[in-house]
Amino acid sequence: MNMHCKPITIKGKHVTLEPLKQHHLADIQAAAADGELWKLFFTSVPSPDNTQNWLNIALEMQQQEKALPFIVRENATGQIVGATRYCNMDINNKRLEIGYTWYAQRVQRSPVNTECKLLLLGHAFEEFGCIAVEFRTDWFNRRSQAAIERLGAKRDAILRNHMILPDGRIRDTVVYSILNSEWAGVKKNLQYMQSKYE
Repeated sequence: MNMHCKPITIKGKHVTLEPLKQHHLADIQAAAADGELWKLFFTSVPSPDNTQNWLNIALEMQQQEKALPFIVRENATGQIVGATRYCNMDINNKRLEIGYTWYAQRVQRSPVNTECKLLLLGHAFEEFGCIAVEFRTDWFNRRSQAAIERLGAKRDAILRNHMILPDGRIRDTVVYSILNSEWAGVKKNLQYMQSKYE
């Protein structure tokens, strides 16, 4: 399969990644409300009054063939517990980023994130034929940096004064990547991490 921006569903044991749709608005608001995640200034979690705008931007990015946004559905309950997306998709150079990821507080430190990354990375390398997958996070988001490093990604760089955020703060961005030549080892590591939840 070639890399593309058409909606896809990726199903795992604990979660299913489904294409983000307009009718998911209320469920996204409910998931973000678990822990009031938007209060963390270094995340991209939508606040209740900004969820529609967040959703519009995600769908617009997909229409422009720059992203594939997903909702994260917990298989056991059927509830939406977060969101993630393929973004900065560079079809010609077979690269993409996994980003805009957040989860309801109740599923943090559960099998959800590990399986999501296993599913997304597996599809990127094995179906899309990517040669590199990036992760980017705010310099101040140390929890995110630790989680990315646990996956097996390697730190590439810190982009200084990289982004001017809506509140006027100028963000330094930490960039990580996994190469296709590293995927076999990373996959084995993620499967081992996942087995601890079985």
